[in-house]
Amino acid sequence: MKRRSVALLLMLCALLAGCSSGTTPAEEPPEQSILLGFSQLGWESAWRLANSESIKEAAERAGVSLMYENAEQKQDRQIKAIRSFIAYQVDVIAFSPIVETGWDNVLQEAKDAGIPVLTTDRMVETGDESLYAGFIGSDFYQEGVAAGEFLIEKAEREGLSDLNIVELSGTLDSTPMLQRAEGFRDAIAGQENLHLIDSMSGDFLRPKGKECMKALLEKHARIDVLYSHNDAMTLGAIAAMEEVGLVPGRDVIIITVDGEQAAIDLLKQGSINCVIECKPQIGDMVMELAKKLAAGEEIPRCTYSEERVFTEFDADLDSIPPRGY
Repeated sequence: MKRRSVALLLMLCALLAGCSSGTTPAEEPPEQSILLGFSQLGWESAWRLANSESIKEAAERAGVSLMYENAEQKQDRQIKAIRSFIAYQVDVIAFSPIVETGWDNVLQEAKDAGIPVLTTDRMVETGDESLYAGFIGSDFYQEGVAAGEFLIEKAEREGLSDLNIVELSGTLDSTPMLQRAEGFRDAIAGQENLHLIDSMSGDFLRPKGKECMKALLEKHARIDVLYSHNDAMTLGAIAAMEEVGLVPGRDVIIITVDGEQAAIDLLKQGSINCVIECKPQIGDMVMELAKKLAAGEEIPRCTYSEERVFTEFDADLDSIPPRGY
C-alpha cells in the first residue's frame, strides 16, 4: 500500500488541522484496499477455471483490488505479467507458476521493488528462498502417496498380483507433476506385485491424455492400472480405452487426481476406482495471506488445503455434494 501512503498522510493532516480542543475527534479513515497482481498459468481444465473464479470472487468478498492476467500456458507471458505488476507498484504479487524453474530474475526484481510474492497451487525452485514469501495450495506429494496407498489396498483386498501400471504425468517440471510422481513411487516402493512400466506427460490436457493413452495401449500388450495426474487427462484416457473395447474401472484400474464433478460421476458409475481431491477453491486463503503480506506480517512457508480421497470402497459416495467444477 506504499503508493497510496502519501495521499493517506495528507488526508490525516487535513483531519487533524480541522480538530480543536472542543470538537469531537475525527473518525479514522477507512481501511485502504490492497492491490493484488495475480498471474494465472492458463485455463487447461475445469479445475483451473474454478481456481480462477475462486480468486476473483474471493478478492471481491475481501475488498481486494485485483489485477488478473492469464498466461495461456506460457512462462514468458507470466514473467511479462509479473513485470507489469512491478511497474504498477502493486502491494502483493501472487502467481501460479507453470513450471518450477526460471523465475529468479523476475522475483529478484519484485524483491528489489519491495513487493512480496506468494506462489499459489504450484511452487518455484530457487537458490534464494527469500525471493518469495510463501506457498498456498495442495500437498501434491501426499496426493501421490494416497494414490499408491489405494492401489496397495485394492491389490490386497482382491488378491491382485503382477499389476502393470502406466502413468499420465502433468506438465514436465511443474510442482504437481514432480511431487505426485515422487509420492506415488515412494508409496509403492517394495511392492513386488506392482510394476510401473511407463510414464508419459499429457501436460494436464484432455486431448493429450487421450493421445498418450492411445500410444501406451499400442506400446504395451497389457496395462492393468492407470495413474493419472489430473482428471482432464483421465477423461481423455478413458475415451482411448473405450475406443479399443476396454472397460474403464474394470479392465483397467483408474486412479485420478483433482476431484472434478465428471470424475466423481464416473467413480459412482464404477468407471473410475479412486479420485484424489485437489481443491481449486483457495481464493479466500490467498486473500488472507495477501493482506498479511501487505501489512508487513510474516506468513507460513507453506499453507496446505484440507483434502479427501474418494474410492470405490466408500459407502457414502452418493452423499458427495456437487463439486462446483
